[in-house]
Amino acid sequence: MLRVEDLRKGFGSGATRLEVLEGIDLEVKPGELVALMGPSGCGKSTLLNIIGGLLEADAGSIDLAEFHFGMDHPRNLVELRRHGVGWVFQDFHLLDHLSALDNVALALELSGLESSAAEEEARTALDRVGLGDRETFKPDELSGGQRQRVAIARAIAGSRPLLLADEPTGNLDIKSGKETLELFKELCHEDAISVLMVTHDPVLASKADRMLLLRDGKVAASDIKEAWWSEA
Repeated sequence: MLRVEDLRKGFGSGATRLEVLEGIDLEVKPGELVALMGPSGCGKSTLLNIIGGLLEADAGSIDLAEFHFGMDHPRNLVELRRHGVGWVFQDFHLLDHLSALDNVALALELSGLESSAAEEEARTALDRVGLGDRETFKPDELSGGQRQRVAIARAIAGSRPLLLADEPTGNLDIKSGKETLELFKELCHEDAISVLMVTHDPVLASKADRMLLLRDGKVAASDIKEAWWSEA
């Protein structure tokens, strides 16, 4: 479902140029939860930003469902961001003055959906993440775990095939973090949504279907046992 081939990205020029991604190859299958680990500054967020259409690569290609891109400027990837990729962040990125329902519906309206249809899809997404009884609540009336569920509902609304999760449990307590991971697994295995999750938590990563270790600009491992052995 997602295929990344020989992806390269650097920043700066001349003697100060820093090569961050030096030929990334990876695949994520439909309905697969993949954890991406690596030391700080190794390029995990850069990789997610390119896959999510927020940053262009210097070389390489990406295939995601019907989208083919990689070196395209973000302004040319509006449809990818609207219909191909959903984002889940550490800090939730919810609008405090809007209800849970309106936070999800607004994202759909910005993607071009009419208000009535957006509200219907938002309600369905909130039901899917177990917050159908909290749709009128504003973010400050919800727990951290519930706010992250609203963010996940926003990401899956519109039937996007891929979720990119950047440290999604970083601001959650242990219980809420486990619940968020279980929700990801449900979405993968029951709805065939794929999740590529950046995390620094080895316990969390070990519960994914696969672990990828990003190191020295390349993917150094493709399964959990190999990743642990490589880091040892």
